[in-house]
Amino acid sequence: MNGNIESTTLSEATQPPAGRARELSAKDLRFSTDIAGTFISTRELSGAQEFLGQERALAALELALGVSGSGYNIFVSGLTGADKLETLRRWIAERVASSTTPGDWVYVHNFKQPDAPRAIYSKPGEGQRLKEMMQDLVKTLREELPKAFRQEAFDKEKSSLTDKYNNRAQELNAQFATLAKERGFQVQVSSRGHIFFVPVVDGKPLQRPQDFSALSDEDRLDIEKRQQELSAEMERVSRKQQELMREMEADIRAIERRFCERLLRPLLQRIEHELANEEVHVYLEEVRNHALNNLDDFKELPPVSFAMPFMPAPRERDPYLEYDINIVVDNAQTNGAPILVESAPTYLNLFGTIERVVDRFGRVVTNFTRIKSGSFLRAHGGYLIFSLDDAITEPAVWKVLKRTLRSGRIEMETYEPFALFSASGLKPEPVKVNTKVIVVGSAFLYHLLYAWDEDFHEMFKVRADFNPVMRRDQEHQLAYGQWVGNLCNEEGLPHFDPSGIERLIEFGARQAGDREKVLASYASIADLVREAAFWARKEDRQLVSARHVEKALESRVFRSNRIEEDIRELIANGTILVDITGKKVGQVNGLSVMDIGGYAFGRPTRVTASVGMGQAGIINIERESRLSGSIHDKGMLILAGYLRNRFGRNHPLAISASLCFEQSYSGVEGDSASSTELYALLSRLTDIPLRQDIAVTGSVNQWGEVQAIGGVNEKIEGFYDVCRVIGLTGAQGVIIPEANVRHLILRRDVIDAVAEGRFHIYPVRTVDAGLEILTGIPTEGGPGMESINDAAARRLKEMAVGLKEFAAPGHNGATESKS
Repeated sequence: MNGNIESTTLSEATQPPAGRARELSAKDLRFSTDIAGTFISTRELSGAQEFLGQERALAALELALGVSGSGYNIFVSGLTGADKLETLRRWIAERVASSTTPGDWVYVHNFKQPDAPRAIYSKPGEGQRLKEMMQDLVKTLREELPKAFRQEAFDKEKSSLTDKYNNRAQELNAQFATLAKERGFQVQVSSRGHIFFVPVVDGKPLQRPQDFSALSDEDRLDIEKRQQELSAEMERVSRKQQELMREMEADIRAIERRFCERLLRPLLQRIEHELANEEVHVYLEEVRNHALNNLDDFKELPPVSFAMPFMPAPRERDPYLEYDINIVVDNAQTNGAPILVESAPTYLNLFGTIERVVDRFGRVVTNFTRIKSGSFLRAHGGYLIFSLDDAITEPAVWKVLKRTLRSGRIEMETYEPFALFSASGLKPEPVKVNTKVIVVGSAFLYHLLYAWDEDFHEMFKVRADFNPVMRRDQEHQLAYGQWVGNLCNEEGLPHFDPSGIERLIEFGARQAGDREKVLASYASIADLVREAAFWARKEDRQLVSARHVEKALESRVFRSNRIEEDIRELIANGTILVDITGKKVGQVNGLSVMDIGGYAFGRPTRVTASVGMGQAGIINIERESRLSGSIHDKGMLILAGYLRNRFGRNHPLAISASLCFEQSYSGVEGDSASSTELYALLSRLTDIPLRQDIAVTGSVNQWGEVQAIGGVNEKIEGFYDVCRVIGLTGAQGVIIPEANVRHLILRRDVIDAVAEGRFHIYPVRTVDAGLEILTGIPTEGGPGMESINDAAARRLKEMAVGLKEFAAPGHNGATESKS
């Protein structure tokens, strides 16, 4: 043990003489620390190291943070407290402060495949810069292009081009008119634009139908033939005119593209030069082609026309949406690797979604600007921390998490877990991510996933297992003072003096269940600090002392121990039968622990045994009534093994016995009462009475050794409280396993009762030592003296012989066989 911790176990030199029961003194029970004099108050203490005493877990974290290979994600178990994720984040932030800052991720419109938005990776801050420059580009085109189209140079080129094609059209018309004249027709155009061919005969146009009818059949046929030929020629001319119009429109478009490109090229070159990103360069080339092919979007919009009532409005379309930039990861303000804590690890928060909205016309629509990233993508190049206990219960989270960690890519999709059809209409380009995932969960969840999910150990190759306790050495005891000092400074609480810290250390040791260890949970200590500070302020004290910590603990007990007091009252008034004086055969007081809503207390329970001749063995009444747990059943089988090992080597055990926890209706679990049951059984077997003022706890093995049990402090205090309520006689006490001496951190009133000789604690190593205390008779007899074990062996032999005689032919209890 560390030199600054007072030893609580008796050395061999202090063992009692043979024949006298060993008893612990008040000095053995007192808990002491050695921090007095190291500080006056916790104002002097600060800067407690995170995760002090967790060298094993920290080594695992250091390894995982330093290895960049696939699957080196971290499963953290054993961390407690509401702020455990934030505490873990702070520790990681200190270790990776010099890491490189990752870049930005943006989604842009895919002009070739509009349903598959493209993802672009850029340097930190360049995502926002690209968005701003594209907004400036659109704004410039909208403002400057209409002006360019109104410039004199543009109008001059356009007019020149129009005159050119008008002249060509007029030439075609003139050629057609000449041809018509040569064919004997005049071309006339009606007011409605219809073209008529009027035949000319002998220099005179035939305007009237009767003039045409007056011609001979041969002339009429000739005119009709020539008219058909002329109509065909007119169609050819019309097609050629249309071609001229298309050529003119194409040439006008070329002029517009040329004017637009003069304006667009320097804007795009500025973006390319500033960002210097190959993916951005490819995107800007697509922007250039799209803008030049859709110049009408940048021309002056026509005046808004008012729709008639009850008439549907025309569908709206944002012509500039394609040029927008959707920033899904923005690291402009990030220094080093991002470390994100996701307190609500739902699917949407972790992996994002593609939002869908209903527009003003009732349509469900979406576009690439509706892609929303989750914390997994935002943590790209860094670390993501969340609780796996919370995440694994969320729909689809575990499946998508595994898929993402295996592939190293995030595929953005619409999350609609309750929809029959959840097609989003978009399939964005998957994003390659390098995120180290750190999950916090219970040890049970870790082992469950390791056993049942074959992919789990490949994805989480490192486990950081935090120990709930740490050694009670000088460094860790002072860490309690540093924790308290930090908390008092942060929350404005009154500081603690050394006695208050010592009482907190004692509380931590009791919670750890070991005098040589203390609780490593800062959260549990912080709660007690706040409550003790409350009582100090109530007394208007500047410093919190041990008295205030004790008051806080007493207040906790008072708030939670109603059922404990009710049980003590039932024992005191005789409703629950427990004897604490005298001696009785086959009856002993066992000790159990009840845990109700986070409050544990001990209570004595009468254990009784009955023994008869037979071959049924030991009957566990709790098991037969289905009130016994598997560990308790194991303890009963070990007890039977002890009897066979001790008394059944030379003759069979002819015994039929039953053991019972009297007035127990809620079930029995654990083997801590196996020694108690053995004492009751041996007492009934030998008819030697046992002291009722001594309660017993401890499990037993097949060799008769008494083994350590849990809840020893609560058990001792529970029996002491019952004796105190009914009346202390000065002879009462408890028998505990000697292995539990190091776990004794008792209340002050119990230690005071031991110091005054009003209560006794007897540690034992074997069942024989316990029997000597309970009976006052040695287990090893001398000349002319029968020991307890001798009496048990004799009685078991008598029962075996008696059973044999009883079963012999001719005996009153046996049936003679007939030949």
